[in-house]
Amino acid sequence: MAAVESAFRESPTIALPGLGRALILAGKLGQKSAEDIYRKASTSRTSFIAELTGSGVVSPSDLAHTMSSAFAAPLVDLDAIDANRLPKGLLDTKICSAYRIVVLSKRNNRLIVATADPSDQDAAEKIKFATQLGVDWVIAEYDKLLKLVEIASTSAAEAMDFLIGSDFDFDESLAEAISDSADNSVAEVEDAPVVKFLHKMLLDAFSMRASDLHFEPYEHTYRVRFRIDGELREIASPPVAIKDKLASRIKVISKMDISEKRVPQDGRMKLKIGPDRVIDFRVSTLPTLFGEKIVIRILDPGTARLGIDSLGYETEEKERLMKAIKRPYGMILVTGPTGSGKTISLYTCLNMLNKPGVNIATAEDPSEINLPGVNQVNVNERAGLTFATALRSFMRQDPDIIMVGEIRDLETADISIKAAQTGHLVLSTLHTNDAPTTLTRLRNMGIAPFNIASSVILITAQRLARRLCTVCKAPADVPTKALLDAGYSAADLDGSWVSYRPVGCSACNNGYKGRLGIYQVMPITEDIQRIILRDGSSLDIADQARIEGVRSLRESGLHKVKLGLTSLEEVLAVTNE
Repeated sequence: MAAVESAFRESPTIALPGLGRALILAGKLGQKSAEDIYRKASTSRTSFIAELTGSGVVSPSDLAHTMSSAFAAPLVDLDAIDANRLPKGLLDTKICSAYRIVVLSKRNNRLIVATADPSDQDAAEKIKFATQLGVDWVIAEYDKLLKLVEIASTSAAEAMDFLIGSDFDFDESLAEAISDSADNSVAEVEDAPVVKFLHKMLLDAFSMRASDLHFEPYEHTYRVRFRIDGELREIASPPVAIKDKLASRIKVISKMDISEKRVPQDGRMKLKIGPDRVIDFRVSTLPTLFGEKIVIRILDPGTARLGIDSLGYETEEKERLMKAIKRPYGMILVTGPTGSGKTISLYTCLNMLNKPGVNIATAEDPSEINLPGVNQVNVNERAGLTFATALRSFMRQDPDIIMVGEIRDLETADISIKAAQTGHLVLSTLHTNDAPTTLTRLRNMGIAPFNIASSVILITAQRLARRLCTVCKAPADVPTKALLDAGYSAADLDGSWVSYRPVGCSACNNGYKGRLGIYQVMPITEDIQRIILRDGSSLDIADQARIEGVRSLRESGLHKVKLGLTSLEEVLAVTNE
């Protein structure tokens, strides 16, 4: 560490953070790149490390290994740490949140503290001053550290006090406008137990890494379910009498009309978690037989800033995607069913492309993630603002990159393809089963084969599979016939790898913790273009893609099983071939 600090003093750099200088000296970052990232972080008022990892220049894993070597500090895998067992009260939670650190333990008169930036002397001095204890750094991956900080640094009581304050983007003028409604909605909105219950549900959902909350009324019961790692789990069964008051509270903070209960409504709300983290929620109501069902989706902007390495692409798949998004024009399509992570993939690409010299415009229904520097438009078909209308307007706005939330009809597809042919990079999504069938879907929509072949440059099909818990997973005794039936070849069964099964422990959800992507990344080569031009079938395209080394979704999933990342049962369930 002394050698690193000595090099810092001798290195003729500008006033970069110590982390930037350490990466330059380690050869992981160029001087100009570091300065550009520092300026961008200053402009967007984010930290240097957040901008660095979010830009994808250095992955959280690579950063952690580099810092471990540079500062001779041990690495720690935070996935193996139970947040509930971390020591309490050793350090002010505000300091933990401000400096993105987690106290792991205390040994004699020293604290063992996890950080992603051991060069932060300000954090070390702050800890020493606050605790009168020495600090021993251990290095953790930044993305994992952020999640643990959010869970561990804020106690339930502090978080509840924080929430009940002014964290929701509540519009007082809306309350005044609806105060004259015919029912007793105002009283319902201000019901304290309902407010506290909703706040607790939102806090629990975030800490449990849920993607959606479902509030479901029935004739004699009421239930709350969270979607965690793709599966719904029942969390609470409050009294059925709460349903109207809870619906009114949610609709007010989401800026909906609480007097209208006969038609579906959509809204958004914000929740502040910690001093510099804001989470968006997309809210949807649906009138049912026994009241309004409400689904709240958690939209975490931080997920789009984690970098492409966090999405789970294999090296070859990542190289194909990176090569495509660096092209000056053409169309990139991401396909898969609802909930397969298409939006996160698109926004990760947009985040890498989001530079000061580039004009990016997006049309979505609705915009799920707010990305500073990107011009985002919400489609509103009732007002006449369709995807096609937005695209026509984009073409008069001097765009470099266009993102279309979904290609649903011939008009939108036609304008998107013309944009790709006239010098723009277009990113969009389609609902198809795999990459080859995407091309035939465009053909069936009415797009001419020549236009498809000359505009589409890459198609990515994807699924999300549950990731096995690293703490409790155990070897699985799978019969050879079952492995062969799943898609493995005889050569694959050479005994060099072991498949694992879920077990279940206190650190996971029935043996799984988190999800990982399964991808089929298919570049449109000249041979595939020829098949398209002669109006070949999706089977012809799939055969040619296989010859060119493109894995199918099933093959990609089976590879994840060989790596011990997920189970065979999970891959069979999500690929469904």
